[in-house]
Formats: sequence, C-alpha cells, structure tokens
Amino acid sequence: METTRSADHGPLREERSDAAGPDPALLEKHVMAKVSRHLLWFLFALFFFSFLDRINIGFAGLTMMKDLGLSGTQFGLATTLFYIAYIAFGIPSNIVLARIGARKWIGSIMIAWGLASTATMFASSPNTLYLLRVLVGVTEAGFLPGILLYMTYWFPSAYRARANALFMIAMPVTAAVGSALSGYILALDGTLGLKGWQWLFFLEGLPSAILGLVVFAYLHDAPEKASWLSAGEKRKLSQTLAAEHQADPVPRASATAERSLVSELVSPTVIKFALAYFCLVNTLAMVAVWTPLIVKSFSADASNRTIGLLAAIPQICTIVAMIWWGRRSDRKQERKWHLMLPMLFSAAGWLCTAYSANPVIQMLGICLASAGSYTAMSIFWTTPDHALSFRARAVGIAVINATGNIGSALNPLVVGWLKDLTHSFSAGLLYAAALLVIGAIVVAVLPIEPTRQRRTEPSGSLG
Repeated sequence: METTRSADHGPLREERSDAAGPDPALLEKHVMAKVSRHLLWFLFALFFFSFLDRINIGFAGLTMMKDLGLSGTQFGLATTLFYIAYIAFGIPSNIVLARIGARKWIGSIMIAWGLASTATMFASSPNTLYLLRVLVGVTEAGFLPGILLYMTYWFPSAYRARANALFMIAMPVTAAVGSALSGYILALDGTLGLKGWQWLFFLEGLPSAILGLVVFAYLHDAPEKASWLSAGEKRKLSQTLAAEHQADPVPRASATAERSLVSELVSPTVIKFALAYFCLVNTLAMVAVWTPLIVKSFSADASNRTIGLLAAIPQICTIVAMIWWGRRSDRKQERKWHLMLPMLFSAAGWLCTAYSANPVIQMLGICLASAGSYTAMSIFWTTPDHALSFRARAVGIAVINATGNIGSALNPLVVGWLKDLTHSFSAGLLYAAALLVIGAIVVAVLPIEPTRQRRTEPSGSLG
C-alpha cells in the first residue's frame, strides 16, 4: 500500500497502488509545504549573511570614515566599486552555477566572500578599502541571481510571490538586526587593540564562510535529486513545473531553433525588465547604505547605539509589508499592480523625508520608502522567468540583476557627491524618488499577465 502524508494533518489518503492516487490539489499543497519547510529557512539564513556582508559598510562608515580620512565621495566610491565588480561577475557566475549546480557553486562563493568580507577589517587607506570591497563584490556576485534561478527550479509561479517574500525578508531582517547589532559592535572600539569597525567586519563576515561549508551538505541541485522527497512527490513537483513552462508566453525551443540566445537577451521585453529593476534597485541601495547616515542627519545628538536602533524601525515595517503584500499577490494571482503601487509608495516616502523638517515625518518617510521598495522587489522576481525560454533563463535573470545593480553602483557615488555638494541628503532622496516613478511607468508597459488560476488555493501552502 502507498501512503501519502500531510505535514499538518496526518495521512491525506491511503490507497492501493492500483487505485486512484491522492487528490492532485492536496498532493500539490503537501509537496509545496514540504519544499518550503526544507528550503526557505536555509535560503533565508544564507541571504541574511550575504546581505549583512553587503550593507555593514554603511554602519562601519559611522566611525571608519574618520579613521581612514574618507570624504563622502570616497566612501560612496568604495560601495560603487563593490557593485561594479558585482555586476561584472554576476552573469559568468550564473553560467557556472547552471553548469555545475547550486550546491557546489553557492557553497564555494560563500566561503570566498565570507573570507573577503572579514579581510576588510585590514583596510588602512582609501585604496586598500577599494581593493577589498572589489574582492567582496567579485565573490558575492553570483549569490542572489543564483538563488533566484534556483527557486524557479522548486517553486511554481503561483507560489513564488510568497516564497520570494519569505526568502527576501532576509534583507529587512538583516538591516534591522544589523542596525541594532552593529551599534553594539562598534562599541567594542579599542578591545584587543581593534577599532569598532574592524570588529564589525570580523564578527559579521566570518559566519558566511562557515555557512558555505554547510551548503555542501544541505542543498540539492533539483527536485529529482532531493533525498527528502519521495518518488511521488518528486514526480508531482516536476510535472507541475514542466506544465507551467509549457504554457509560458515565450516561444518553445522547437520554434526558436534559429533564434540566437543573444537576440533573446536583448529583446525589448528583457530590456524593459532590466530598466525597471535598475530604477528599483537604486532605492534598495539607498536604504541599505545610507539609512544610518540619513537617520544621523536628523538625530545629530544620538549615540551610535541609538542610531542603530532607530535605523531598525523601517526594517521592521518592511518585514510586515513584504509578508502581507506577497500573500495578497498570490491570493489575487496578480503581479503588475502589486509591483507598481509599492514603487510609487516608496517614492512618496523619499519625498516626505526630503521635504519635512519634522524628524517623525522623516522617519515615517524612510519606513514607507523601505517597505515599498523591498516589497516591490519580492514581487518583481516572480515575473521575468516567464518572459524567457528555459535555455535563456539562467543568463537572462543574471542580465536583469546585473543591469539593475548598476543602480546600486551609481547610487552611493551620486548620493555621496550630492551630499558633499549640497551638505544635505535631500537632493539624493529626490534622485531616488524620480527613478522610482520612472520605474513604475516602465512596469506599466511590461507584458506581465495575471498568474494562471490554479485548482489549489496557494495562500495556505507556504508558511
């Protein structure tokens, strides 16, 4: 006899192998719940430390700028160089991942970037800081596009908005925890002869290298290789994913034999996705890098610990917004408006911060900007893979991610320069708001169709 079990409610149904199997909708719900429980918490942990290694320079800058004699432009350049390296190596890294598998490649790059991030504690001048941040960018480049590709191997699109949200809340969680934690780590200044910012890079960089070793034992490259799924569960998940992509609005391989991979990657649709993501990522970089310094600009008398705690408030709001909005998008099976509206809300938030003289309103503006931008990102990544053929998906996702991250590269340099020029963050905030409005207009013309209705209501399947 063959038994199919539900994680939450015991046996779904027990029948002889020659009889009809369990209800397909219930089996799908069971499989997706099992996949979510196994993967999402671990991917969340990986992304937590990845994002921490990316943003901790923003907190280190509270004291490091003075110790290394950095101007706002030089500090912004260090982050810009990180993103230039990140962009340059993102596409090659995803190609390697598609060839050798997620387990080997993600584990390897995590060990490499963890060691590179830790080594930033040895920066002694602007030039050594630039070099070390480039090394972190090179080694971390393949992580996020690789994980986004990896999730398309496991989560059908009808479930992916909430899956993305549960994975990507690592960003605001990291920012919130990192904000509070980093303020206390900076207080270790002078312990064992090290500066507070040196302790920051040491204590927040090394865990990534350790987690890289764990990846080799925990991740599997595809459902058919997962030892924790039964044969029936593997078959159901593979059939669901295959059926979904048979219905994608992109030409199938047989119809595109003469269509080059390059022509697909430079199609108007891919370019529009990349432009929209560029406009969005600019604000993600703004939140990640500049929030501590923006908060300090209207809380000049606050200690580093207080600034860290204040900078955590927008991230807490973001966590709630991402989970709620991702659930709503999956329940409504709608993506375009669920992407556009958060981008416009985020733009309104930056305008509040730029034009208000009231610290409470300024903080509310940062909360709105952070919640809107991160929520939009989790919805954004449910859409591009369906505009690409299977063969172009690995490179296409990396191209869109790399193009978008040009915004991350430009933002620190542009905002740092504008701050040095105007002695205020207002011009930089207006720059970020304008790009969000442009990005929302681009999203409005993207060919994002409503997600196909499924027999199983996805709202109960994840988390």
